[in-house]
Amino acid sequence: MISLTGFGKDYGDFTAVESIDLTIEAGETFGFIGPNGAGKSTTIRFLATLLRASRGGGVVAGCDVMGDPVGVRQAIGYMPDNFGVYDGMRVWEFLDFFAVAYRIGRTERKQIIDNVLELLDLTHKRNDFVNGLSRGMKQRLCLAKTLVHDPPILILDEPASGLDPRARVEVKALLKELRKMGKTILISSHILTELADCCTSIGIIERGQLLMHGPIDSVYKQIRRNRIVQIQFVSGEEAGMSILRSNPHLRSLEHEPTGVIAELETGDEGLAELLEELVRAGVRMKSFNDRDPTLEDVFMTVTKGLVT
Repeated sequence: MISLTGFGKDYGDFTAVESIDLTIEAGETFGFIGPNGAGKSTTIRFLATLLRASRGGGVVAGCDVMGDPVGVRQAIGYMPDNFGVYDGMRVWEFLDFFAVAYRIGRTERKQIIDNVLELLDLTHKRNDFVNGLSRGMKQRLCLAKTLVHDPPILILDEPASGLDPRARVEVKALLKELRKMGKTILISSHILTELADCCTSIGIIERGQLLMHGPIDSVYKQIRRNRIVQIQFVSGEEAGMSILRSNPHLRSLEHEPTGVIAELETGDEGLAELLEELVRAGVRMKSFNDRDPTLEDVFMTVTKGLVT
């Protein structure tokens, strides 16, 4: 559905994006991860036909981004990283404005607006003025306007930026619902926890370079050189700590309020042997959990050496 081939963008002598090759398949929710200034918004604005590439190109829903921008715009719903200014406009008028821009007929528009208001839980705000909405409601409304022409692809730039925790949870729930509806979603964020549980694949960009991308489980496996084990002791903690410290695979050992975290350079067999040794020594444990890496772990591992 979305592909980039050698895409790069320069602003004078400054290179915002070097060269990106990327394919996002239909039905994926792709998380575009990177700090502010990494090149996420530049790439997204190119895919939304808002700027031209300095080199390379891209295809969206079978349409060449630079050769057929109108075709691309019909296929995408684009949510920018800022809301814009719509003073004096009511919620339904805002949606009607975009429906007209997509040449949706008058008789269809009312039903479409009712549908997207219901989907985004904005029906009760229908006649409110846009500039009187909270930040969270504005984000919902901006997401609603991307759906008025029922595009197969959604391109969302920092959709949860500046929201409170409750509003972020609601946005993630909406993204999951849209994925169930069959939408292909490209979502960018510099807040990693926003993407951890709602993406099927991710790409990590830093200083204009796409460092790693792929299905989220595959990316986790690529960076999982060591195993991280969380242990909660019931009794025998002193003996347990002694066994951990003497383990030849131990790389680090940290105390937490609820127990300890041990990082070991080993595989499944090594973890099984450690657990067996602890049990034989009479150490009683409430839990012995092999912790999966987080997106923060992935990002820090992949970008190590690039940050100065």
